[in-house]
Amino acid sequence: MKHFIALVVLLCVAVTASAADVRHQPLKDLNGYFPFNPPESLDQWEQRKEYVRRQILVATGLWPMPTKTPLNPVVHGKIERDGYTVEKVYFESAPGFFVTGNLYRPTNVQGKVPGVMLAHGHRKDARLYLTPENTLRNQIADGAERFERAGRSTYQSQCRQLAQMGCVVWQWDMLGDSDSIQLSRELVHGFAKQRPEMNTTKDWGLFSPQAESHCQNVMGLQTLNAVRGLDFLLSLPEVDPQRVAVTGASGGGTQTMILAAIDDRIKLSFPVVMVSTAMQGGCTCENASLLRVNTGNVEFAALAAPKPQGMNSADDWTKEMATKGFPELQQLYAAYGKQNNVFLKRGEHFPHNYNAVTRSAFYTFLNKHFKLGAQAPVIEQDFDPLPPEQLTVWDDQHPAPQAADPDFERNLLAWFTADAEQQLRAAAATPEGLRDVIRPAAEVLIGRSYANAGDVQWALQDEQDRGDYLQQTGALLNKTHGEEVHVVWLRPKQWNGRVVIWLDGAGQAAVCSDDGSVNPAAMKLVQAGAAVLGADLFDQEGEAGKQTRVVANPREFAGYTFGYNHALFAQRAHDVLSIVSFLRHAKEGPCPNPKLKTIAIAGWHGTGPIVAAAGGLAGDAIDRTALDTQGFRFGQVLDYRDPMFLPGGAKYLDLPGLIALQAPRPLWLAGESQTPATITAAYQATSQANGLVTFTGEAEKQQAAASEWLLK
Repeated sequence: MKHFIALVVLLCVAVTASAADVRHQPLKDLNGYFPFNPPESLDQWEQRKEYVRRQILVATGLWPMPTKTPLNPVVHGKIERDGYTVEKVYFESAPGFFVTGNLYRPTNVQGKVPGVMLAHGHRKDARLYLTPENTLRNQIADGAERFERAGRSTYQSQCRQLAQMGCVVWQWDMLGDSDSIQLSRELVHGFAKQRPEMNTTKDWGLFSPQAESHCQNVMGLQTLNAVRGLDFLLSLPEVDPQRVAVTGASGGGTQTMILAAIDDRIKLSFPVVMVSTAMQGGCTCENASLLRVNTGNVEFAALAAPKPQGMNSADDWTKEMATKGFPELQQLYAAYGKQNNVFLKRGEHFPHNYNAVTRSAFYTFLNKHFKLGAQAPVIEQDFDPLPPEQLTVWDDQHPAPQAADPDFERNLLAWFTADAEQQLRAAAATPEGLRDVIRPAAEVLIGRSYANAGDVQWALQDEQDRGDYLQQTGALLNKTHGEEVHVVWLRPKQWNGRVVIWLDGAGQAAVCSDDGSVNPAAMKLVQAGAAVLGADLFDQEGEAGKQTRVVANPREFAGYTFGYNHALFAQRAHDVLSIVSFLRHAKEGPCPNPKLKTIAIAGWHGTGPIVAAAGGLAGDAIDRTALDTQGFRFGQVLDYRDPMFLPGGAKYLDLPGLIALQAPRPLWLAGESQTPATITAAYQATSQANGLVTFTGEAEKQQAAASEWLLK
């Protein structure tokens, strides 16, 4: 009876522990809750700021920044207006990839003047749009607009007002809008179904698993266009680099936040109807895999601190900003001693837009911080807007490129792939490049570093005396992250201080099966005095033919899931980091410090890539690594629901790039027909070429050979 009660208690503990793992909870999506909690000190914030900025850059494909090729700007068709001019502009953000828009300049510029970048939202043909008369009359009646003529084009009204205040204004088209025709609006903003013809391991298109694994996405293309637009604006000799601002509403508000977050050349920002702890942006052009995992729009806005920043609230997802989000931003700005640099224009009685009231708030804010000398508050004046045909960039002398060409899409992504590979191969060939480029990217892909692996504790569930060794089963409970790893230990009674983490696609059973039999290669380690730990990585059971969970959004876009949630591959790497962290810090348990001498790790049957990722981040916490890649490459995964799918996994030289992070520690490598040059170069660069051992023998002999090597 006593043994029966103990068994029941043991089963209850196991069931409770399993249910407690937060990773079993429903997935987060763009409609979740995204609070911002300012760190306790500015030192902590600066560290966090660096990571989140890097996360944005990696997610949008801008780590490293694509090579800045010549813009080749074409400025034509100047129109003289009252106190300002309007010109038509196009330039190349990448070879053959055109950015289009209008440039507004004051008529008589003297000295250096401010520059303003104006991003628009999802209104079709936004830059060329004229508000219908009935819609405008209703807006005037509600107080959202003031004038029957100027209100026809709010974008022209804003650009005109800024130019008359003495600013040079660049208003550019989002992808698939107005004169930006090389990628269709339906693809950029309306993508819904995977395209088999674009889902290939070569010459892929946007939204494919291959594009996702290379961090190629619409959000990134638009962000690059913003960065290159800033390059263009600052190339104008009259623009003052110390007074450059960006503003925009809705999707343009997203672009405003992101550009201000990643580019220090922006000195003032004013994101409209987008800074919120609620909905984060619903369009495919506002989302990207990795982008908002453990972060969100309010924190993105915080990255601009302590520079001047305004925002607003409306009767949309921003309506609670006054109590949720903005107070935390005020707290952060106050820590810098710049509490007057952040501003909220409340307007919950207005719908989602960038109306005349909010525009006036922006002008007044800009006037104050850039010292423009205008009378405050600044309000617009009425005028006759230009018709769309006078604003469009393309004409007979400046013919438009081919519209929505699938080959252009493929070739554009191929250019970004080749450009990134060239930069990353050079980085991976030096210890500094591995440290400063590849490893920081890997931290974002996995979403965790060894330093923040967490506080991990041991929970014993069962112990069996096997003569020369003890067999213990239990769970490692990560108290920091709310996770757990079920493990089995084989610990010699005459333990020599060495531990080998033995991971396998079969989980614990690959070390010790239910009938008590032990893997011969693992037993060889135990007989030599080393402890062996086997583990069930997260959701490893019953994996054959399995697809990972995705959010309820019916559109087949990986970013809607993996922009807010870790990939399953990453979660399993988290488990490996938890195991290593426990071993290095545990004062109790089967193999406590200070008796621990070395940690080795081995990965078999699908876990080799996971071991490579976690091992690269664990650094010197692991003494030697043995793994079988089975020839796996992230760039060969054809389904974003595959358990081995990892956003960004192929970009950083694919699996060999992660394996290279093991250098200079001893590495035993199997599963490759020949040693990848990336790995060889990494070990040569660290003068530890002898630390790399490759195995090309029969598969059934791998583990035995690895055991002998691990015992060295």
